[in-house]
Amino acid sequence: MLGWDNMIGQYFYNNSTRNVVVAFGTIFNTIQLHKKDGSGNIVQSMKVPLAYGPKQKWLSRLTEDPNLNKKVAVTLPRIGFEISGIAYDPARKLQKTVKVKKVADGTDTNQVKSGFMPVPYNINFELYVLSKNSDDALQIVEQILPFFQPDYTVTMKEVPELDIIRDVPIILNSVGYEDDYEGTFTSRRSIIYTLSFTAKYYMYGPVTASNIIRKVQVDQYADLPVNSPKREQRYSVTPNPSNVAPTSFDPSDEDNFGFNEVTSFFQDAKNYDEKSGTDTDDA
Repeated sequence: MLGWDNMIGQYFYNNSTRNVVVAFGTIFNTIQLHKKDGSGNIVQSMKVPLAYGPKQKWLSRLTEDPNLNKKVAVTLPRIGFEISGIAYDPARKLQKTVKVKKVADGTDTNQVKSGFMPVPYNINFELYVLSKNSDDALQIVEQILPFFQPDYTVTMKEVPELDIIRDVPIILNSVGYEDDYEGTFTSRRSIIYTLSFTAKYYMYGPVTASNIIRKVQVDQYADLPVNSPKREQRYSVTPNPSNVAPTSFDPSDEDNFGFNEVTSFFQDAKNYDEKSGTDTDDA
């Protein structure tokens, strides 16, 4: 499969999906709520709690204890979110045989880290705004909606090993509203805004390290291998300068440095031994 053979079963974890979930939650982690008196003076300010979890979890908690008298870490209003699905996005497909490369960090100047081009996926989120009264819910929603037109972009470092930074758009798809009364007029009231989002991100495969090629050598023969020919000509290529530091060029851009090309002719009937790195009389 063009470089992907035997990849399944090789352990790797780039935190691709987790990073998107964290970035999504961070967007809504600083929303404030103000309560005012009849004169319009602020009497209370609070940061709206945010947690990952399904809507049913919070609704069940409210049903069991509508007055929230139990000493547990649940308050209203609050914001919850969860993943509702992940799907492949063929519209953003990249050439899968191309590799992304980066010079290895540290003291090793002869290593390049690389990985195949990422695979595009869409991850869907449901964001829930839960409140006991309408004004609190509207304060929260109005601090969110103006920033999505309909997308909001966050910058993420997708794979630190390859130093890949990408802008990830998070698109607001729809806004739902529920205002349910249960039982008598004194029973609890639950106001729920449901905001649906789609984040367009990429998943990366394993990152591998390999040595930088500083010399290419080719021996040419005048006959087929079955006739045991001896070398006639050698062609070798080295970078110019030969000691160029890997941090001074982009491994994917060959135009940042030159090459020295050498052609040699032989009549000594020797062959190059790959193990010893020398020319020998043995075939």
